[in-house]
Amino acid sequence: MIDEIKREFDEQIALVAAMRDEFPPLIKKVVDELTTSFRNGGKLIVMGNGGSAADSQHFAAEIVGRFRLERRALPAIALSTDTSILTAIGNDYGFESVFKRQVEALADDRDIVFGISTSGNSPNVLNALQTAKERGCHTIALLGNSGGKMKSICDISMIIPSNETPRIQEAHIKIIHIICGLLENELFVKGTRDENHSC
Repeated sequence: MIDEIKREFDEQIALVAAMRDEFPPLIKKVVDELTTSFRNGGKLIVMGNGGSAADSQHFAAEIVGRFRLERRALPAIALSTDTSILTAIGNDYGFESVFKRQVEALADDRDIVFGISTSGNSPNVLNALQTAKERGCHTIALLGNSGGKMKSICDISMIIPSNETPRIQEAHIKIIHIICGLLENELFVKGTRDENHSC
């Protein structure tokens, strides 16, 4: 069992090391997009299924609440949280529309619509991202495996180089935390120092 535990750590360490050189430019692009959106009065709309739903809620909580800094709240919505909406849309339109319908109701062209999927093929997330594109939103995906169908429809796709769901999910939350820290710095430290304005 001890050797198995060490292998689990070693797998994560190897994956993070592989991501270290490839991901910084992508993460910077995501932070730049979110910074622009928030400064222009936009919001973050984020979604996923299962563990990715939990990551979506975690992401939104860090944005609306705080990550490290004491600062004003920022607008973010996780589309997996309202059970009445989810069950109504699922019952009336089918589960593949549970996020799409919410994007139709809530998103405009100032917003970032952010999908999280370990496979990149979740139909409900895919449908919502396609709808977001049609509405003029910027779309971002946090994916795994080969990136699936989502990688080709999003403005930015961050694809974890693994086909192991636990490793992908661990990498996803690491990236979310990096984004949150950098975003706070851009909006509430650097932005205030360099431009003397709030977002």
